[in-house]
Amino acid sequence: MEPHTPKSWSIHTRREIIAKYEILERVGSGAYSDVYRGRRLSDNLVVALKEVHDYQSAFREIEALQILRNSSNVVFLHEYFWREDGDEDAVLVLEYLRTDLAAVIKEAKRDGRGISVGEVKRWMIQILCGVDACHRNVICHRDLKPSNLLVSDDGVLKLADFGQARILLEPGYLATYHDPQPYDHTIHTTYDHTIVNQEHTFEPSEAFLQSHNPCKSQDQGNISKEEYFRQLDEVKAKNSIDEADKETNVHDGDTSCLATCSTSDIEDDPFKSSYSYEAEEGGGNRQGCLTSCVGTRWFRAPELLYGSTTYGLEIDLWSLGCVFAELLTLEPLFPGTADIDQLGRIFNVLGNLTDEVWPGCSKLPDYRTISFNKVENPIGLEACLPNHSPDEISLVKKLVCYDPASRATAMELLHDKYFSEVPLPVPISELRVPLTRSGQDEDSPRGWNDYNEMGSDSDFEDFGPVSVTTTSTGFSIQFP
Repeated sequence: MEPHTPKSWSIHTRREIIAKYEILERVGSGAYSDVYRGRRLSDNLVVALKEVHDYQSAFREIEALQILRNSSNVVFLHEYFWREDGDEDAVLVLEYLRTDLAAVIKEAKRDGRGISVGEVKRWMIQILCGVDACHRNVICHRDLKPSNLLVSDDGVLKLADFGQARILLEPGYLATYHDPQPYDHTIHTTYDHTIVNQEHTFEPSEAFLQSHNPCKSQDQGNISKEEYFRQLDEVKAKNSIDEADKETNVHDGDTSCLATCSTSDIEDDPFKSSYSYEAEEGGGNRQGCLTSCVGTRWFRAPELLYGSTTYGLEIDLWSLGCVFAELLTLEPLFPGTADIDQLGRIFNVLGNLTDEVWPGCSKLPDYRTISFNKVENPIGLEACLPNHSPDEISLVKKLVCYDPASRATAMELLHDKYFSEVPLPVPISELRVPLTRSGQDEDSPRGWNDYNEMGSDSDFEDFGPVSVTTTSTGFSIQFP
């Protein structure tokens, strides 16, 4: 393996950035990115500057945020700085949001006041609007969790951290659901067929306009959930064949040497018409497969835990159910300590995963490799949501279920009777917003909701004796 090419180690050394922004402080750091609070010199606007150290993550996040730039519940990308040769880290200039949903949950638990039903409903509606915008553009976020749901000072919630997101198909390819236009939120706004923001003018395709026009009649272009996913499966299958001989859409850095610039400085935006999809996953994989090593363990769908590489938008819906359950109880629904423990906790609640509850699950890559003893009396989601109404339990059940095809879409949930019955969702202005982001005022660096530590390891050390059996295809591990 060739040694990794050194990159500019600090955002402070980037002349094109410091000419436009004052870097105030670093507010977050991880394995793949550092986030700084900054000030735009031209108008004193406070922004977040995200320096992404991983080329592919930067590409995915920029591409997804460009498509979602007019979604009111997705974090706004002002501009980005990018070198196509990969010699310097990409820097994304995002709107600055001071706190997140994890902090909302933590503060409510610490204060002992909980979150009122009206507040829960308003948080849920905002999350659903953001997820709906993603899924109508066939963007799978793949890492939905409270700490990736940022909150503004005035209570507006926005999906963030799209570094693991995947665009499964080109937007506008499929017929889409009509825009539900829930309550006081406008998901998309168009002006004379041109979507405009502070920094850029985005000229969408006709298919994009047809599928995103909020004035569109509800009887045009509507399809059922079953038909939507049937079309999606057909196109994914077609793409896995047609794209086998095509090069991935991710630029490899050897084909161009574009000078460092921001999107507002160049005419040919390398992301403007490029839509990546599943054939690029895993570097050289060109067979339409995705990686199962995505997301954060507590919110990871069972198909991912069993190694699926052909999943779809439904993995976000499972994560959504886990987030909603946590909003209701202020505790994580399945706080597994490793992937096997994660499965065990899920089975303890929902029962064993079988072809009876999810036809075809036995074809998952690791289904016959990892097995558990039969759970005779699963406790059910009702036991995980004590003192909550049947409607609240029903809402979580519509998402936290084994069969991906049975999970309710974000659009369907936005029309659920739960949100139209008293107590009604409170106005956004009445939401209680904490002063700090999750973890900033913790005595311990690893609080109970430190989701970033819930990675993808599958260590077995903490699970006592296991039974390993040789099979015709390899081996099977039996857990108690």
